[in-house]
This record gives sequence, structure tokens and C-alpha cells, in this order.
Amino acid sequence: MDKLRGALDFCIRHQTVLGYSIVSLLTAASEQIFSSVVFKCPCNAGNMLYGSVFLIVPAFILFLFGYMVNAKVWRLLTGSCPPEKRCGCSPCRTCAQYCLVLLPVAAKTSVAPLTWLAVALLRANFYECAASGSSLIKNLVCKDKGEECHKLLARIPCDEKLSQTISSEFLSLQAQSQLLGWLLITGIMTVALISTCISRCYSPVSYLQLKFWKIYLKKEQELFEIKAKEHATRLAEINMKCFFEATDPAPFQTPSNEDWRKISFLYTFSPQQQYYSMIHKYANTNRGNSVRFGEGDQNTPVLGFVDEASANESGF
Repeated sequence: MDKLRGALDFCIRHQTVLGYSIVSLLTAASEQIFSSVVFKCPCNAGNMLYGSVFLIVPAFILFLFGYMVNAKVWRLLTGSCPPEKRCGCSPCRTCAQYCLVLLPVAAKTSVAPLTWLAVALLRANFYECAASGSSLIKNLVCKDKGEECHKLLARIPCDEKLSQTISSEFLSLQAQSQLLGWLLITGIMTVALISTCISRCYSPVSYLQLKFWKIYLKKEQELFEIKAKEHATRLAEINMKCFFEATDPAPFQTPSNEDWRKISFLYTFSPQQQYYSMIHKYANTNRGNSVRFGEGDQNTPVLGFVDEASANESGF
């Protein structure tokens, strides 16, 4: 039992890394199946288009899907420009706000597409097919060798022996692909490490306070779920009693649309005030009616988990 509890604690502490690892493994497995079952290079003039589509399009779809399931995106968009305030929405300000939030999200949504590209390049099937139909590769490999060389080059994905026959002066297409794959992986790891170090260095709070902050958000979300279910149950019971027993409903206090809107704002950090979430800020600013509620203009990347913790379900 102690070992199981220890394993659960480990998973909770490293849930972000484990989540990215699972996404990467699933993407790699999908690429393996996709490449083995679906992909068949035509080995003709259409190699470039066919190989490029299989290499790039799935990665782009995974990128879009990452945005679709990101809770922070839907928290930003939902109710951002309601009909009654449509005239007051500033396109420039709204666009700037969206970019400020969506750009950091792009880093997280890029895990799956970059994994797809890296694995696909290491396996080399897609790149070999696309490169064998590229005019640039043809001009480079088949320089002064005639049209027959172009035709043979397009058949390389279907006949491995042709690669050595055509040219021994250049890296094989498979070697080129694998080299690009390792360069991509190295670049990703380098950028990830540097960006993480920079965001932590510019963190407005210390390491232990950041740890406490995450614990608080977890407990707040748990209590919110419990209280929301209790509140919804009581409200439903009152309405059902009114309907079936033909009685007037008892007075029941429930948050207004404005209250819900206030706690749904994206979190911004204020050095002068110590608020760990929008609900915390709402509770300590006279239910959001104080001028202090609008203070806080720092959108700090290292604190991006604040909004994600309160919207951990899929956008759909």
C-alpha cells in the first residue's frame, strides 16, 4: 500500500512531465502505425507532394488539436465579446490580449506535432519520398547526368539499392532525414531548457511559494467542484419541488452572471497584492466591487498554471 501511495505521489508531483511523455509516446506510436499501414510512396513525379503531405499535415492537425483541447484557450475566448458589449470590444486590444495568452500556449501544443516530425524524420520514410521528388535534390544529385537520373531518383523509396547506384558523393536520403531528425530534437531540448530557465529566473515568487501556490490551487479546485455540485443539487431540488408540488420557490442565493464573469477572468499578477487565484481576489476585494479587483497587469509565463488549474477540463 505504501508503494502504491508513493507511486501516486510521484505521478502527482511530475504530472506535467508524465503528461508530455505520454503524449509523445502516443504520437510516436501513431506515426509508426501510420507509416507502416497507410503510407505508400508512389515513386513517380508526385513524390514531393505525397511525402510532404504525410510529413507536415498530420503535425499541423496535431497542433490545431492541441489548441482545441487546451482549457486556457477556451477560458480566454468564452464570453470575451458578448453581444451586449460587442460595440465596446476593441479589436486591437482584444487581438493583443489573445496573442499574449495564445503564444505561450503554442509551446505546449507543439509537443505532439514536433514529436511527429522528429519521429518521422528518424524513420526517414516520409522525407525520403518527398526529397526524391524535390527539384532541388534532383539538380544537386543528378547534375550533368541526364533525365534518366531524375527518373531513377524518384524510384529510390521503392528500391534501396538505387541510392548507391545514383550517387555516392552525397549523404543518402535516409541519412539526411535522420540527421535532420536529431538536429530537430537537439534544437527542441535546447530551446525548452533555455526558455524554462529564463521563465524561472524572472518568476515574481520564490520556489517554495510557487510550490505552495500549486497546492492551494489544487485544493481550491477540489472544493469548488464539491461546492458547485452541492449548490447545483440544492437549486435543482428547489426547482423540482416548485414544479411538482406547485409551490413558490424558497429564496436561494446564487452567483450572478457578473460574479461568474469576474472569477472567469484570466489571472494577472500584481506585486502589491497577494492573490493566488481569481476567486481569492474576488473574495478579498468586496466580491470584485473594489477598484483593487482590476489591478494587476503582469501576465507572467511561469504563473500560467493558475488559469489552467481552474479550467482543467477540455474545451469541449
